[in-house]
Amino acid sequence: MKKGKPDTDMEAACKAEESRVEALSLSRAAELPESTNCLTCSEDGRYLGLGHSQGLSVWCTSSLTCVADWLEDRLEITSIQMTSMAETAYLLGTIDDMGVARVFAYHCDTIHLLSVVNIMDDINKRSVCVTFELSHGGQYAAATISCNGAVWLEVHHFPSETWVKELEMVVSQTQEPISSGDLGVKWSPLSVATKIKPPKITAGTTLEGPHAVQVTDFLTYFSDLDVDTRSHQEKEQSFDTNAEKRKQTNESTGYCTQHFLLPCAQFPGDRTARSQRGLPVAVCVWWMGGRNLLQYLLKKAPKNEPDVEPMPDMLWPNAKKILCSAVSRCTRYIALGLNHALVSVWDRQYGSQLSVVSMSAPDCAISRIHFADHWHVSTDEVRLLLVCKSGAIHRVTTGRGTKCCTTLLTERPKDSGGLPTTSASVPFLQSTFLVVQRNGKMFLQDVVNKTTVRCLIPPETHLIATPCSPVYALNTKRQTLFIRGDQDSSYSATPKEEDGQSHLLVFHFGESDILKQFIVSPPDSPQQEETQSFVSLEETCNLYLQQRALSVDERNKALAQTWKQLQETAAETQQSCS
Repeated sequence: MKKGKPDTDMEAACKAEESRVEALSLSRAAELPESTNCLTCSEDGRYLGLGHSQGLSVWCTSSLTCVADWLEDRLEITSIQMTSMAETAYLLGTIDDMGVARVFAYHCDTIHLLSVVNIMDDINKRSVCVTFELSHGGQYAAATISCNGAVWLEVHHFPSETWVKELEMVVSQTQEPISSGDLGVKWSPLSVATKIKPPKITAGTTLEGPHAVQVTDFLTYFSDLDVDTRSHQEKEQSFDTNAEKRKQTNESTGYCTQHFLLPCAQFPGDRTARSQRGLPVAVCVWWMGGRNLLQYLLKKAPKNEPDVEPMPDMLWPNAKKILCSAVSRCTRYIALGLNHALVSVWDRQYGSQLSVVSMSAPDCAISRIHFADHWHVSTDEVRLLLVCKSGAIHRVTTGRGTKCCTTLLTERPKDSGGLPTTSASVPFLQSTFLVVQRNGKMFLQDVVNKTTVRCLIPPETHLIATPCSPVYALNTKRQTLFIRGDQDSSYSATPKEEDGQSHLLVFHFGESDILKQFIVSPPDSPQQEETQSFVSLEETCNLYLQQRALSVDERNKALAQTWKQLQETAAETQQSCS
């Protein structure tokens, strides 16, 4: 029997708005393996990947049953990703609690270990993988590695087509009477396409100002501004191998953040890769404490010079330090949250800034940034969502030469329990975000109409597990949220529940009539979003100048407004000093 229990905060919040906001009830639930730390979902919506204290598992999303396991004693998976490599083959990238990254393949109801990314042969040179990200389709992976106080980013090229052939060969062998499974199988090795280190000060470089260097030293000058000025002791403290810290985003770990980029028809490397639509051609990187966004083309290191440090193919300097970043689904636009409440949006197609926005709201220290339009970004404007450290959430609409519009969606919470710990775009719901708060409250918010569309309520016997870092995955194809829930200790446990077993809670958004009006049919892959292509740099420059000419009136208005504000500020300053 359950004890009497008052309404939880999330239930009370939903009841206060129940005249206009209904709660979305649980659709299904299933028992999870012990200490399930992470979830991921395949792009086709068929499978879930689970990382837990015994290894990893693959579940079927329709039946919520385990179809394959890869288990190993004393190995706890803390991070997992999944992507389709072929129609029936999937790649999984994991990190364990010791900082070891591995690459697996799920094929024909079996999980195969393909490679260990950072093999620790020498205990004195123990490398730790901090983050590990697979590109869409599994051709590349980016790993942030730290070792003995040094840190760098490795971009690996995967022999995906060869792996698929090898997997099919293993299947044919296992069908024979005498077979040893994976024993004796030598999978094709990974290759490092690019190894990127933090910027260093070049010997003899003067950092007195932009006029102190030659034009040819542009790249060197701005790279030197990004030098890591932390003391050796601070660096040692930042390389904490604790598994919980590796779960956090790069913005808070002191390493780097990277994004894979699709062809954008602007640079030579992009144009030559247009025949391989959907494959990344570059990676953009920024380092914590730095102001520069760097782009590197994905190309294998020369065999005769494997240790030569690559130079960035593009550098986008910014006025303040970068705090967070986001890339539009077509990867044409890159949004940066900067120090001092600034937002910068770069347009890769034109190789220039689309807009710079100064947030005038108080306490607007930006902690996260998202594109509000997940599937479509207009060539005229973009809509962004900013999450501030205070807990306030703002929507920003901006474009080239147009007036910026900022809207406060959620005010600063009155207590720390209302701080948003997770805010994620829901790909299959138009202009809708999933928000999880520190107190465990979950809701869907319409970022256009500033309304709460639905509150998501777990069963009364369970609470959302670790709401400060919830374990969840969104299934785009099945329009479903999977999230881990733990048993509520305020309920008396039956003999069956004494171990406090966690459950996979399933919310199917298609069951709600109100949510049906938000449901959109996304494209199968990001490459379906076309960008205008150019044969030469001259064509790009001509179109850019045309856009500048069309926006001259708006820019003149913005310039006049800025000049007026400067005059008012100068007058106020002079008056206060007198």
